[in-house]
Amino acid sequence: MTIDAGLPSTIEGLAHAFRSRELTSEDVTAHCLQVVAARNPSLNAFIDVFADEAIHDARDADAEMGRGVYRGPLHGVPVALKDLIDVAGKRTTAASHVRDRHIATADATIVSRLRDAGAVLLGKNNLHEFALGTTNEDSAFGPARHPADPSRSPGGSSGGSAAAVAAGMAFAAVGTDTGGSVRIPAAVCGLVGLKPAFGDIPLRGVVPLSHSLDHAGPLCRSVSDARTLFGVLSGQPGRSAGAIQNPRSLRFGVLRGYFSALLDPAVDAAFADGCARLRDAGTTLEDVDIGHSADIGAIYTHIALTEAAAYHALTLETQPHDYTPNVRLRLEMGRSILGEDYVRAQHGRVVLRAEVDAALEGRDGLLLPTVPIPAPTIGEDTVRLGRQNHREDQPVRNVMLRLTQLFNLTGHPAITLPCGAAPGHLPVGTQIVGRHGRTSDLLDAAAAIERYLGPGMSR
Repeated sequence: MTIDAGLPSTIEGLAHAFRSRELTSEDVTAHCLQVVAARNPSLNAFIDVFADEAIHDARDADAEMGRGVYRGPLHGVPVALKDLIDVAGKRTTAASHVRDRHIATADATIVSRLRDAGAVLLGKNNLHEFALGTTNEDSAFGPARHPADPSRSPGGSSGGSAAAVAAGMAFAAVGTDTGGSVRIPAAVCGLVGLKPAFGDIPLRGVVPLSHSLDHAGPLCRSVSDARTLFGVLSGQPGRSAGAIQNPRSLRFGVLRGYFSALLDPAVDAAFADGCARLRDAGTTLEDVDIGHSADIGAIYTHIALTEAAAYHALTLETQPHDYTPNVRLRLEMGRSILGEDYVRAQHGRVVLRAEVDAALEGRDGLLLPTVPIPAPTIGEDTVRLGRQNHREDQPVRNVMLRLTQLFNLTGHPAITLPCGAAPGHLPVGTQIVGRHGRTSDLLDAAAAIERYLGPGMSR
C-alpha cells in the first residue's frame, strides 16, 4: 500500500526512489505538507509545522544526493517529532500551558542524529500533556484524533505522532514511551512502534516524565523502517540486519493469566488468529506467565507518579492552574506517595525483571497483545471487559497501560506490530518482547514474523 498514488509507503521504498532519482525529497516533503494542511485541522496531530525549514532542508538533501553525497536511508525523508523533544530555536510545549514561554536553546541528541542522517524535520506532534496519559485527550491544544475515525483517540501519549504517520503526514515519527506511549498509539493506529531497551537512545533534550522509566523510539510502517530509525537514534546508523530468520527456527512464550484476562473480544480473536498463523508457519509457541503480574500496576504507579511529581514540584507550586485538571490531579497524587512505598516499588521491579528474564530463557521473545481494546471513543472513561460470566467496567486509561507498562519497569525492548483489525477497521497490535540489551535481536525476530501477523491500517 502507498501513502498516496505514486509514493512508496515505507522509508525503505522512499530511499530507493531517492537514490534512483525517481522522486525528490522536495516533492515528497511538499506532498506531506499538503496532507498536513488538509488533514491536521480535523486530526490535530501537529502543534507546530516547520513548513519553510522543511522545504529548505529537502532542497539541500536533493542537492547533496545530486552531488553523490548520500547520508543513508533517512536522507531526505520527512519525519515528525513528539513535542517533548527540543529543536533549537523552537518551542517545546509538552502540550502544556506550563511551558508557553519555553524556547529550546539546543537540539536534543535525537534531533542532532536525525539531522546528521539527513532527515527532514516536518514539525512537532500533539501529545497527552507532559506524556502523562494514554489517550491524548488532556492537551493544551485539544485532543489528537484517530485517522480512521476522528471520534476516537489515536492512543497516547504519542497520539499526534501516530496520527501523523497513519494519515500520511510523515513517513515516521519519534515518540517517547514511559508506560507504553509509543506502542499504544502505534498499535491502535495500525503502525509499528518500537520501545528499545532502556538506555539505547539518549534522552538529553527530552522533557522527562519518569527518569527511570522513560524511553524514546520510532513509530513507522515496517520493522525495516523501525530498524533504520533505531540505528540512527541509537548512534549506530550503519548497523545492518541479521540474517533473515525462518519462522520455524523461532520459539516464543505467549503470556497468559493477567495478560489475557481482560481483552476486548475482537482483540482476543485477532491475537489468537495471529498466533495460529505463526503456528502454521512452524513457529513454536509456549504458554508462560509472570508470577507477580498482579502487582505491576501498583509498582508502576508508585514509581512513575513519584518521579513525575519530583520533576514538576516547582511548577505545581507556581503554575498549578496551567496544567489540565486530570494531569494536575495525577501529579498531586504522586506528591502524596510515601518514600517507603517508592523504595518498596523499586524492589518490586527487580522481582519483575527477574521473572521476565526467566520467561525469556531459551526463547526468542514473548508474545502478547499490545492494547486490550481497540481505539476508544474520545471522552470514554470506562470500558466493560472480562469473561462472559463476569464483566465489569474498567478505567480506559488503566486498561490501555495494562499490557505495556511492565516492560518500562523491567527495561526489556518491546515492539508492536499490526495484527488485523476490530470492527470499524480499527487496528489491533501484537507485542513482542526481547532480551535485555538485545534490541537488534528483537528486530530480527519481529522481521521474521511480521508478514504472518496481518496487515495494519497503513501497510
